[in-house]
Amino acid sequence: MPPKASKKDAGPVERPILGRFSSHLKIGIVGLPNVGKSTFFNIVTKLAIPAENFPFCTIEPNEARVYVPDERFDWLCQLYKPKSEVSAYLEINDIAGLVRGAHAGEGLGNAFLSHIRAVDGIFHVLRAFEDKEITHIDDTVDPVRDLETIGEELRLKDIEFMKNKLEDLEKSMKRSNDKQLKIEHELCEKLIAHLESGKDVRFGDWKIADIEILNTFQLLTAKPVVYLVNMSEKDYQRKKNKFLPKIHAWVQEHGGETIIPFSCAFEQKLADMPADEAAKYCSENQITRQVMSHNYTGVGNLSSINVQLQYVISVAKD
Repeated sequence: MPPKASKKDAGPVERPILGRFSSHLKIGIVGLPNVGKSTFFNIVTKLAIPAENFPFCTIEPNEARVYVPDERFDWLCQLYKPKSEVSAYLEINDIAGLVRGAHAGEGLGNAFLSHIRAVDGIFHVLRAFEDKEITHIDDTVDPVRDLETIGEELRLKDIEFMKNKLEDLEKSMKRSNDKQLKIEHELCEKLIAHLESGKDVRFGDWKIADIEILNTFQLLTAKPVVYLVNMSEKDYQRKKNKFLPKIHAWVQEHGGETIIPFSCAFEQKLADMPADEAAKYCSENQITRQVMSHNYTGVGNLSSINVQLQYVISVAKD
């Protein structure tokens, strides 16, 4: 009989996946007002929704279907020549800006938070540029403060949701001896304690059985996040931004999720140019686009998890 493999020889344990499984996923663009959400939405979807310099320019979420470029898909289509070609796509929702107190209804917050509940993941846009012509809802630019504001609002809404769920379960348990109700009740108590400790649900150590129940709740802080750091064109071009190291440090302390530095101003300028002029501009200035253009609408680099982390780490303060 062969010897049993030791724990040291065992491969890395995969973390259970949160969220629903679907070939058609939705991602919501989230952030404070006036950080560049609608501008980013217009660039990546090639649409022209309002993007004005005042809070709550977006009320109902704008939606667009963005086809994801994939050279493997193109190769297969050329090889087999199918009658129809249906590539993978991502549905992008431009969600109105959140403000402090949104979980309690501030700034139409309840409606906006319900829009976030309907998506599978989040593009969290952060403002990392100063411009006197573009107002900030807190008067000063501080991306780390903004991160904490949004994070706290999502957790508070999840706590409210879970406490309501807990009350419903307690009522049901009085009428039934179903063991499943007790299991869900215990999980709800764990979730509330986890959230009240200041931690997002997606960073909890949950068992597979917990995940099956948890996925039915569609909690806001269970959704994966990509942080889009919106800088000025000048900062993006010279790869220096005084806010970026602090953003990177905060994200590493809070789950270490993907960070993508980009510039709405730069991308908008290129979007307004003919393709050949845009390519020439990038070549002359030795700068690479993050929101790439394609013959068909695509999310380009922003659909990839292979992010320029070395760029983020090496960025120096002014």
